[in-house]
Amino acid sequence: MRKSKAAQPSRNPFKWLWRHSGKFLLVGLVSLTAYCLYLDAQIKDKFSGDKWQVPAQIFARPMLLQVGQALAMDEVVEELEWLAYRRVSAVKGSGQYSRQGSQLVFHRRAFEFAEGFEDEVRVTLSFAKGELAAIQMDGGRAQDNIRLEPWLVTRFTNNSQEDRMLVELVDVPPALLQMLLLVEDRDFYEHFGVAPLSIIRALIANLSAGRAVQGGSTLTQQLVKNFFLSHEKSLTRKLNEALMSLLIELRYSKDEILEAYLNEVFLGQNGANAVHGFGLASYFYFDRPLNELSVPEMAMLVGIIKGPSYYNPRRHEERVLERRNLVLRLYFDDQQATASQYTDWLKAPLGLAQGSKLARGKHPAFMDQVKRELNQALPDPSLHQAGIKIFTTLDPLAQRKAEQVVSQGLSNLEKQRKISGLEAAMVVSDIASGEIRALIGGRDTDYHGFNRALDARRSIGSIIKPAVYLTALEQPAYYNLATPLKDQPIKLKSSQGQMWSPQNSDRQYRGEVSLLTALSRSLNVPTVSLGMELGLGEIAYTLKRLGVNEDVSQYPALTLGAAAFTPLEVNQMYQTLANEGLYLPLHAIDTVTDSDGRLIWQQQLHAERRADRKAVYLLNYALNKVTRDGTAKVLKQTFPNLHLAGKTGTTDDYRDSWYAGFDRNNLVTIWLGKDDNQSTGLAGASGALPLYIEYQKLQHPKSLVRPFPQGLGIAHFDAHKGHHLQAGCPDSISVPAVLDALPAPQGCAAKMPVKQAPKEKSFWERLFGE
Repeated sequence: MRKSKAAQPSRNPFKWLWRHSGKFLLVGLVSLTAYCLYLDAQIKDKFSGDKWQVPAQIFARPMLLQVGQALAMDEVVEELEWLAYRRVSAVKGSGQYSRQGSQLVFHRRAFEFAEGFEDEVRVTLSFAKGELAAIQMDGGRAQDNIRLEPWLVTRFTNNSQEDRMLVELVDVPPALLQMLLLVEDRDFYEHFGVAPLSIIRALIANLSAGRAVQGGSTLTQQLVKNFFLSHEKSLTRKLNEALMSLLIELRYSKDEILEAYLNEVFLGQNGANAVHGFGLASYFYFDRPLNELSVPEMAMLVGIIKGPSYYNPRRHEERVLERRNLVLRLYFDDQQATASQYTDWLKAPLGLAQGSKLARGKHPAFMDQVKRELNQALPDPSLHQAGIKIFTTLDPLAQRKAEQVVSQGLSNLEKQRKISGLEAAMVVSDIASGEIRALIGGRDTDYHGFNRALDARRSIGSIIKPAVYLTALEQPAYYNLATPLKDQPIKLKSSQGQMWSPQNSDRQYRGEVSLLTALSRSLNVPTVSLGMELGLGEIAYTLKRLGVNEDVSQYPALTLGAAAFTPLEVNQMYQTLANEGLYLPLHAIDTVTDSDGRLIWQQQLHAERRADRKAVYLLNYALNKVTRDGTAKVLKQTFPNLHLAGKTGTTDDYRDSWYAGFDRNNLVTIWLGKDDNQSTGLAGASGALPLYIEYQKLQHPKSLVRPFPQGLGIAHFDAHKGHHLQAGCPDSISVPAVLDALPAPQGCAAKMPVKQAPKEKSFWERLFGE
């Protein structure tokens, strides 16, 4: 009989675990180390170097102030207020200004211009007789010129839809840092990324209150959560958050961590884009840099960290005030302020800017032109989002006023004329530089769509006439301002082989009129007669020289504007005329720099002589007459002491209404019409011109002054026959002319009276001492 085996003793699992605990611990440590190395690699990869892809920044033109410049103090004040400078009784710091009689004192902000960094500086401007008489810097040092910092128009954000404006820790006000640490992490400079005592303290406070009233996360943990992790509420995420916080504290200094937090924290929503960091939030809520904020304003920014949506100051003012005052209380309890200061702060309003100037989608028509030029200057799209700075030619005040005029002006015209469906486009440019100052693509100035200023080709009507008359005046041996032109019925064969009989707008014929009268009164028949005499090919060539690149059909109606141009092309044509015959391409971008301020691209333009200077001067004399006693004479009634030049334009059946006009510095082109090309019932003088007048009322136009070219002088002509006469003959007209191209003056046809009352000199004669 076989014996059974003895029962085997059962294993003790605890003994087994204890026996192998060292192995498990070693494996755990190795795994944890490997995982920490993995997390550390992630941290190093993202935290070092460029942590964020900063959006491209689009700046307006900087306002240039020069001694001797025709400038009113109100113009500078208007610019300062647009830049959010604050008026004070005594200027003590950056972003402030004060008016003191004929002097304007302001403290200009520091700025990284395209040409280099310029520090903040106190400036005193002195004005006298409508001019900027003197510029004095700190210590009374005189200077010939100075620039104001340009306005930040907008920012081209990337696909992440995050926007931020980076700040360095040294530039952040100490008061803001102190409040931030008091509210979010009192022990920031003592802990190692995780503060267990803070967690326990917050847990007890939350349990006592029955709701979340205090957070236990350190600033480092908040940074990790926002910078590396999702907002998922799980144990795994919390463990990752703690580990990464410890690793960041081991690898980076407290100041580096704090600076990253200041630039990463979420502080609001600007349309589709999240506002990150205190640098951008300062502009988003107050339109000023951080160093210019008051203590209550900084307290508000710190307060809304807890919940930017719940504490949205533009929607929930009362709860934001309560939250701000809590932050101020903590600041006061920490003995950072006196009782009187604290009391004054509690009374302070939020002081929000009226609608953030960082709003998205501003000035879409102008930005359309910027993007087109940017694509040509920098064809690589990746460069557009690399933190570049684009310095444009935009005048924000001119743009804002132009938008106001178009929107309100069209509504007023429709109401007065009982019409509907009007549309408009407007281009404002600097004559001497070709820089586009404002651009409107339609009556809905916020619409991101069809840009009529750039893409709408419309018949230009009488706007073309200066090209016809310039062609003639460039032949001074044959034509001058007094040359008689036929104003008699004519018949011409059109491009379709049909007979065409042009008529003047008033259906009248005058037999003969001077060239000056024909242009200033925009008479059609003399213009057609002159154009056919000159040759359509010559007129087409003149248009090319003036900057119109499109080919035009050469048939008789071309002389009356049977050609389709965009408003931008019309502005280019008139820019050459207003610039004394010097052509400069219109443009919206001046300079592009990278994120470090290094030059990437710069506009390189050289003025090109496209028309004879003397002939252009004579033409502009006639365009001045248009505004004095011609089709735009309402300008003289509106601005009696101001000399302007311009031309109205009307097309068949009143489908298009045009006006192009300029003062000493700026050229404005306006088009009105309907997208379906139906009649508006508006001529140039009754449609586009009123908008021009309203725009100039909002501006500070300067009287037109042009130097008298060598070889020009005042000559005297028979008012009817156009013969060159001696001075003082009766029934004569006196106009500028190319003197060496004139025949010898004839004697007076009739005996002069024994005594004649002195004739009042014209503006041009007084101006040039003739």
